[in-house]
Amino acid sequence: MRDADVPIVLTEARVITLDPHSRIAQALVVRGSRIQAIGSTAECLAAAGPQARVMPLGGRAVIPGLIDTHAHMDREGLKQLGPSLAECRSIDDVLQQVEVAVRAAPPGAWVVTTPVGQPPYFWDGAATLREGRLPTRRELDQVSPNNPVYIRPIWGYWRHAPGPETLVSAANSLALAASGLDAGSVPPTASVTLGRDADGELDGLISERGAMPVAELVMLDHAYRFTAAERRAGVRRSMAAYNALGTTGVYEGHGVSAELFRSYRTCHRAGEMSVRVRMTHSPSWDRLAGADPAEMLEHWAYWAAGIGDPMLSLNGLYVDHRRAADDLVRARAAPYTGWAGFNYDSSLALEPLRQVLLAAARSDMQCVAIASDLIELLEEVDRQVPLNGRRWIVQHTGPLSEQRCEAAARLGLVITPLTIRYIYKEGFRGPPAQAADHVPLARLMALGVPVTLASDNAPPSLFHSIWHAVARQDRFGQAVPPADQKLSREQALRAATCNGAWLSFEETERGSLEVGKLADLAALTADPLLCAEDQLPEIRAVLTMVDGRIVHDTLGAVAGAA
Repeated sequence: MRDADVPIVLTEARVITLDPHSRIAQALVVRGSRIQAIGSTAECLAAAGPQARVMPLGGRAVIPGLIDTHAHMDREGLKQLGPSLAECRSIDDVLQQVEVAVRAAPPGAWVVTTPVGQPPYFWDGAATLREGRLPTRRELDQVSPNNPVYIRPIWGYWRHAPGPETLVSAANSLALAASGLDAGSVPPTASVTLGRDADGELDGLISERGAMPVAELVMLDHAYRFTAAERRAGVRRSMAAYNALGTTGVYEGHGVSAELFRSYRTCHRAGEMSVRVRMTHSPSWDRLAGADPAEMLEHWAYWAAGIGDPMLSLNGLYVDHRRAADDLVRARAAPYTGWAGFNYDSSLALEPLRQVLLAAARSDMQCVAIASDLIELLEEVDRQVPLNGRRWIVQHTGPLSEQRCEAAARLGLVITPLTIRYIYKEGFRGPPAQAADHVPLARLMALGVPVTLASDNAPPSLFHSIWHAVARQDRFGQAVPPADQKLSREQALRAATCNGAWLSFEETERGSLEVGKLADLAALTADPLLCAEDQLPEIRAVLTMVDGRIVHDTLGAVAGAA
């Protein structure tokens, strides 16, 4: 641990401050948790004094730490739990990996693998195997006669394939038996299909229509699950992965369950936080059956202004009106939430949601909506309780009409588009007449609407999202209209930094590199304002600082000195 009283001087740098004047500097001084000086090398060395630790960066760009405003950061660490099947190309490959894992496991212990397919997108899943399917229970039994085995399905939003999503998993005989599944078992929902052999017996293959698993949560509920210790370890791995990409802050706009909040709180109490985490509450409305949602909100208003500190805080409310047909089934697993980290029953019908939003506005509780079709409802609320100045948030946006953009400006909303889906994965697939409204980033900014960027953990790099906003290309290299909605590189970088700080009312503390602000910053492998456009998504951090602490370093000498 470095002496907090000894200043650190970053020299030989191209410091992209993103201050109101877009100043570019040569050097920067960090003292304790704050930025002490920015300017020329001579100015910064003089300000730091003779005891300063000087760290030359070889001309690398330095930017404010990135702020991912819809991160699902914890999932990154969970992806690494269990034997990996990413490199498997046949059923034999899968069986070999399972056999290795079984040999290392105690007799009777569950062996649960990662999904089949290549991360981060898992585009083709089991289709990447030569046989085009996962191994059956009998095939898995050959390599694991004494241990239950389960091959997890993907979390469908990593892939977000156009059209109906299909998730596939596989279990051996012991896993089925331990879960009480046999030839007479009936799936809990029509979206789940239990595969059967020629004799009508279960073959261990489970197919699901939908992006979020059901079977793993409520049919294999005796299977090995993410434990509290593994979630904590996963959070630590996740923070390290995000730090390596220059991310120093996240906002969990989809809301968090108590299970996930506890894992972060445990890390925080142990002094393990290396990313500033802002969370919003994911309510479990169905567990409050019979209670009036608006009345419940009055009881929660005591934390409306937020609880926590500069490294970890919980503030505000996730709101939604859409509910998948199987969400009530998934919610049976509560308090366990699997990959989600949020409660599956966190949405309400429109009328009770209207009352909740009014109660939230009256309590000055910040709300975050997950879909743009709630903007009209927010306008109704605004007519009774003005929203401008409250910085309510609408996330996961794609197409936005001119009318909704103008409404967002009037209401003072913050907009977080889902560029990974609507630009990169899906592109534009509608009629030409609708192209003008497709992810209208430049229109929003021209109206003065703060636009933030998010990774959705698919993949975790915000430089992908910056590239989406700048290049507007889909995964096949096709241009995504309209071309006039591209952002400049500086606009995109500000969306990933300054605007992220604005979203959580922290614009005076972070988001840009200015004297007196928190020393959250990253030195990069390439300059995002000057590098080739197709190099943007490949940018990584060589040095990341949070609160003046070095939390990621590939420069060796820096780590040794700190």
